Amino acid sequence: MIFNKVLFGNVTLMKLMFMLGLIFFWLIIAKILSLYLRKTLKNKLNKDHLEIIIKLIYYAIVIITLIWSLSIFGIKLSGLLVAGGIAGIVIGFASQSIIGNLISGVFLMIERPMKIGNAVEIDGTVGVVEDIKIISTTIRTWDGFHIRMPNEKIFTTNITNYVSNVVRRFGYTVGIRYEDDADKAIYIINQIIEEEPFALKNPSPLVFVDNLGDSSVNITVKIWAPVSEWWGLKQKMLWIIKTTLQENNIEIAFPQSVLWIGDNNIKDKLLKK
Repeated sequence: MIFNKVLFGNVTLMKLMFMLGLIFFWLIIAKILSLYLRKTLKNKLNKDHLEIIIKLIYYAIVIITLIWSLSIFGIKLSGLLVAGGIAGIVIGFASQSIIGNLISGVFLMIERPMKIGNAVEIDGTVGVVEDIKIISTTIRTWDGFHIRMPNEKIFTTNITNYVSNVVRRFGYTVGIRYEDDADKAIYIINQIIEEEPFALKNPSPLVFVDNLGDSSVNITVKIWAPVSEWWGLKQKMLWIIKTTLQENNIEIAFPQSVLWIGDNNIKDKLLKK
């Protein structure tokens, strides 16, 4: 029969089809098990912990299936180790990047400097973590692009996690005219912050004259907010501060310079005026 035809060694077409069917079957089982665990445990475990468990189970099933399938051909694990010692030298140079990404992916899952859904900056790329896989991590930028980054690159570079802390601070520099009352401006800004429910009292906000610029008295404003409200509050507060100061006859300064023409006598007369 055609199924008993020897393809190579003692491997028949029947054995080959059985092995391929076995691999395909257990890959389907691994996928179904992953979906089942994700559905049943999503409300019981942290999302990131759940993803790590699912991926470990999935890859464990794949590895066991491959070893089992190879045993059908009479290939023992000890033989693979001997062959691996020789082939590893050859393949090692070609697979350094893959192995590095694999090891880095494991350490990222253990160390967890970021979670799925976190807003981060990695090597100049800013966006939201979409997925952390064993080889690579996917970042969705604010413009909607998906960027795949190798885990080795992520693990060896600085990671700025914008939402790992429950609160975050933002600030402005508000420049007012020299003729305006800086103490009054500070009082008004403090009142605006006091009336805003999402502006935190602890850590406390800071409002103070930071420096005397060429054309303005610069007031520094620092406000803490819950990380979930940080962006919206930052946009909102700046405009409220600007309009409220104007309503109280305190103008935002613009760059200006004074040009003196003539001799010192004319200058003195202008100063007296």
